[in-house]
Amino acid sequence: MTRILLDPEIFILQEFGGISRYYTEIYSALDCEPQVQIICPILYTNNIHFKESSLFKKKHQTPLQFLMRNLKFSREFLSRKLRKRSKKRSKEQTISLLKKQDFEVYIPTYYDPYFLAYIQDKPYILTVYDMIHELYPHYFLDDQYTVPHKKLLIEKAAKVIAISESTKRDILKVYPHISPEKIEIVYLAHTIKTTSKTEINVPENYILFVGNRSAYKNFTFFLKAISGILKEKKDLFLLCAGGNTFNTDEIQLIDSLELTNQVIQRKFQDAELPAYYKKANCFVFPSEYEGFGIPVLEAMACSCPVVLANHSSFPEVAGEAGVYFELSNATDLKDKVKNLLDNIEIRKMYIQKGLEQAAKFNWKKTTDECLKIYQSVS
Repeated sequence: MTRILLDPEIFILQEFGGISRYYTEIYSALDCEPQVQIICPILYTNNIHFKESSLFKKKHQTPLQFLMRNLKFSREFLSRKLRKRSKKRSKEQTISLLKKQDFEVYIPTYYDPYFLAYIQDKPYILTVYDMIHELYPHYFLDDQYTVPHKKLLIEKAAKVIAISESTKRDILKVYPHISPEKIEIVYLAHTIKTTSKTEINVPENYILFVGNRSAYKNFTFFLKAISGILKEKKDLFLLCAGGNTFNTDEIQLIDSLELTNQVIQRKFQDAELPAYYKKANCFVFPSEYEGFGIPVLEAMACSCPVVLANHSSFPEVAGEAGVYFELSNATDLKDKVKNLLDNIEIRKMYIQKGLEQAAKFNWKKTTDECLKIYQSVS
């Protein structure tokens, strides 16, 4: 029996996101393994991935979580109060379990090093999702803790899981004193339901952008790059799915480009996302850097051709199925998008390549590889 103590930090920090989805997928699968026992001390979480996991609801919910899920009138009030208390109380419970030492391996879900004072000789395995804070510090001037905390935890971990070869290279570039043998590569996967038939109201022709638009996500660069295509094709739209509503700077930029009627933003439910991909002419992921990039797999699995930078982890994820542009080259990005829009046969070719590439990644493989690493140190 492998007893895993899973730190709940990421489920408290995130309401949704790639990291909390990663842990939910892996530990929902591990919860079905008879030789594995998972301990996850958590008072309350508003994380949608955690709450949508039936296995976590069945085995790990607290009475307060049950109340929150079933009494609508209590949700908003209790949620506000519990979010303030949850991190403190969950940390206290985790410390208590660390002191008891009744587990084989500890899994921190983010970079808070508080547990080091209590873990004693038990091993822990750290997953590093990217090195964005270290490589692009100008985007994180207000964050004084992530970099030193991550460095400390990388150094003391029994093993480090990197979610791509690119991430492993970046770890070793920033911290060359870390042994390469200590770092294991385990790829992620996607969870999108490609058979979903949810209906959405969208334009007939649109380029798709998904998620957060700030900083290194490179939205402003992307919009300027394709503005000429949008002006030329008045029936074409740029649809931004997710993220927040456009901020003042974005609205001013859209107005200055005279694209107010062709650039739109939509909120979406998880069940609607496949339809956004399926109906799009193409999906563009202009990010400067990603540790992996799950939306790339999501788009390819939904028969949507992908345009992305030939940089970072993207060639590992998209393989020969990606339409690559040179990072920071707006003309190249524009030409690659226009070529896809204007040539249906090329578009069909990349759709087929994308389906084949996306099929190479699955959560069963990810889970099995993680468990093997966990058991190697216990």
